[in-house]
Amino acid sequence: MTAPSPASRALADARPSVFWLDDPARPTPLPRLVGPDSADLAVVGGGYTGLWSAIRAKEREPGLDVVLLEAGHCGDQASGRNGGFASASLTHGFANGRQRWPDELPELDRLGAENLAAIAATVRRHGIDCGWEENGELTVATASHEAEELAAAADALEQAGHDVQLLDESAVRSEVASPTYVAGLWDRSGTALVEPARLAWGLRRVALELGVRIHEGSPVVGVEAHRGALHLRTVGGEVRASRVVLGTNAFPPLLGRLRLMTVPVYDYVLMTEPLSAHQKAAVGWANRQGVGDASHMFHYYRLTRDGRILWGGYDAVYHFGSRIDPRLEQHGGTHERLADHFFTTFPQLEGLRFTHRWAGVIDTCTRFAAFFGTAYAGRLAYAMGYTGLGVAATRFGADVALDLLDRAGTGAETERTRLAMVREKPLPFPPEPLRWAGISLTRRSLGRADAHGGRRDVWLRTLDRAGLGFDS
Repeated sequence: MTAPSPASRALADARPSVFWLDDPARPTPLPRLVGPDSADLAVVGGGYTGLWSAIRAKEREPGLDVVLLEAGHCGDQASGRNGGFASASLTHGFANGRQRWPDELPELDRLGAENLAAIAATVRRHGIDCGWEENGELTVATASHEAEELAAAADALEQAGHDVQLLDESAVRSEVASPTYVAGLWDRSGTALVEPARLAWGLRRVALELGVRIHEGSPVVGVEAHRGALHLRTVGGEVRASRVVLGTNAFPPLLGRLRLMTVPVYDYVLMTEPLSAHQKAAVGWANRQGVGDASHMFHYYRLTRDGRILWGGYDAVYHFGSRIDPRLEQHGGTHERLADHFFTTFPQLEGLRFTHRWAGVIDTCTRFAAFFGTAYAGRLAYAMGYTGLGVAATRFGADVALDLLDRAGTGAETERTRLAMVREKPLPFPPEPLRWAGISLTRRSLGRADAHGGRRDVWLRTLDRAGLGFDS
């Protein structure tokens, strides 16, 4: 009999649950909606987008009557399952922003930095215990072509005024000790780390303290206009509202027009046991940056406050028909592949065990960055398509959605609604089976590019020319 691999041994006792949600700080569920109700503003979805929408609406207009409807429990989906990288970028990174909105990228950078600072201020002002750390992000190269790309990125970022430092092989390994690293780029101020579920729970508390009425266990199953208002039907009740913000993200939207605008992609994650003092010394990582590698099929990882390593990424798994099912969250092959990659990156940690294994659904769109819009004569606004970089950008998205609702009444533009990034929409994904075939082909092509010096094949070059993409 073949002996189990180090990856299999490390996974043997891992719980099939989300580390961040497996927390004694988890709040008691709130009652579901029963019967009819009314509000000035109804928010659909209790993740970051919905919670920020409710909070920002009350901060703008304290007397506004706001109700939030969540299908399950606030923060249980993507908002509570991610790696906790709160990026200042509103455009899924500087390079994507420069490619799509070069003329307004300085303004987008400024707005993104202000948005991240506002989140930090909210965390401090309301005493949200979510492990907020402003240590920046380290992008590491594991191949020579990636090192060249990092050098070019460093020049572009420095010219745009970003606080970055290019690291050679010795310098990057002194930050985090891995024999796979050949170069690195440390963005010192563009990313904060956070415990994602605790941030969501903290925002939930803030919303309640501001007077927002939250109903959990209340999935919205339909919306219709009637007599100058929107009526949201849930399993057990109905809310009549003057205005609505839709923040369902990866889950099926209430608007048919949005069905092909995003696809749900499963992102898989592992969490280790706490490192011993010897293991910590073997890895270094004294500056506690978030880390991501520079490949197309990338990994992301970070330290927790109790000295664990979160390790995720690489596979971005799409299931035919945009299927979402809790049974898809435990994907043995992907979790074992992640564990194997972990020990390739940190061979000095062989013997370390994983305690949790999970997945979350990301709302991926073809331009990677969030998009926005309205329906029902401007009475409903939405923000979606964050493509895995929404921990911080959802606050900006909430402000855009509220701006769009206000504009429907006043006609006044804001610095946000004037942006081309806000006015434009991404191209939709094709219907099945073309959607599944295209995504599968793209994933295979990205893997081949990583294995062949970054060279992009005909399919990827065609997508580049069309302004299309697929990413997690």
